[in-house]
Amino acid sequence: MKIHSTLFFVLLSTIAIGQDKNIAHLEIHTSTVCEMCEKTIEDNMIYEKGVKSVHVDLEASLIHVDYDVRKTGPDALRTAVTKLGYYADGAPGDEKAFKNLPACCQKEGCGKVSDDK
Repeated sequence: MKIHSTLFFVLLSTIAIGQDKNIAHLEIHTSTVCEMCEKTIEDNMIYEKGVKSVHVDLEASLIHVDYDVRKTGPDALRTAVTKLGYYADGAPGDEKAFKNLPACCQKEGCGKVSDDK
């Protein structure tokens, strides 16, 4: 009987952790062009206050961020992306940061505004 109650407690604890109401998901539309963009964003965003996980989907041009709502919010996360030099939901990347990106990331689309507009 003791084994069953321990197993039940572990299962219940696992379910409770997976349903943390303080963790939210945000999708940020961006204009990444290569794997270096992906690496730069994932390697830097994970250190933003409250960020629990980051995944860049190059094909969909999305940054998926799970974060603690008690520590940060969507606007702060979008700002963090722009400070890296990349677009975030239409906001252009910081020009100075953009110039420090790897050469492959300095193509139109990452943080650079299209000349067609």
